[in-house]
Amino acid sequence: MGATVTLTAYLRSGCSLCEAMVYELAPLQQRYGFRIEAVDIDVSPELVSRYGERVPVLAGPDGELCHYFLDPDVLHRYFAAC
Repeated sequence: MGATVTLTAYLRSGCSLCEAMVYELAPLQQRYGFRIEAVDIDVSPELVSRYGERVPVLAGPDGELCHYFLDPDVLHRYFAAC
């Protein structure tokens, strides 16, 4: 796969869906070896405008992979294509 991929998780503090997504990413992170950059959207008016209540959002270098819930099949396909 080459260089380590960084996936960005756009989150909000106190968001139970956000916490669930980060928790569910852990076994996939062990399997595929990617980094997770957690970004609290509330620190940026631009991110709040962009994502609003549509969090969590998981994005790769080429764009959004999933939102609200982690879709493991999407990540399996993503890393199979790397």
